[in-house]
Amino acid sequence: MSNLLGAAEVRALDDQLNLKPTKKLGQNFVVDANTCRKIVKLAAVEKLDIALEIGPGLGSLTLALLEEASQVIAIEIDSRLANQLPITAAERGFDQDKLKVINADAISIRELSFKPTVLVANLPYNVSVPVLLNILEHFPTITRGVVMVQSEVADRLAAVANNKDYGSPTVKANWWAHLKIAGNVSRSVFWPIPNVDSSLVRFDRHLPAGSEAERVATFTVVDHAFAKRRKMLRSALSQLFKSNAESALIQAGIDPTSRGEVLTVEQFLKIGKQLLNDKSTK
Repeated sequence: MSNLLGAAEVRALDDQLNLKPTKKLGQNFVVDANTCRKIVKLAAVEKLDIALEIGPGLGSLTLALLEEASQVIAIEIDSRLANQLPITAAERGFDQDKLKVINADAISIRELSFKPTVLVANLPYNVSVPVLLNILEHFPTITRGVVMVQSEVADRLAAVANNKDYGSPTVKANWWAHLKIAGNVSRSVFWPIPNVDSSLVRFDRHLPAGSEAERVATFTVVDHAFAKRRKMLRSALSQLFKSNAESALIQAGIDPTSRGEVLTVEQFLKIGKQLLNDKSTK
């Protein structure tokens, strides 16, 4: 008998807790054990890893992580699910000391008592990008991970410059990590069945592209560039620079008539450095 949850167990837990899964919290629970084990394998979770999971729900993926990792930290915003998760794990024969459940909003988490090494999560679709960026920013001990997100979000996260899917989420995530699509997930493995397609995104951390001050400045540039993505950069950034935006772009080695969607994170960093210089000279 598998230690993981199947469709019948998920529905039974749902009835027991009277959940009524909500779209607001992105509550679509995985009911296929093979999918959960596939995700854990794609993340290359090992015995010494401390795995961080966001939005564990009823515990389908949590149990698969407990099979492999030394410890699992699960952050769950719904108190009913957070309270039930340790019970479910214990009932399936897992050591309670291996699982730590935190009832909190993952967007606001800034530190943990443990240092996670890998992120594995079925991210709530409505907040998947800000949650992922928050984790990448505040938990540098996480070296890699696999997240399940809406397919169109996956396309944006893994896009390359000069592509229609390339945008602010792509550039910001690339500040800390390389991301690629690791596979698609059938709607049939979820309950309730979502009305959107899902994909897996694998990320591997690299050194930050620059300093923290440079990151803040660069992300400001990115926000302005993609808020008006069809405009030339000299126009999109005109309100950002105290000096002339066109001359600042030229000094950064960037064509002022180009658009944000063609720039790599390294090129955005050059503009961010110019913004810092612009502010320091005024």
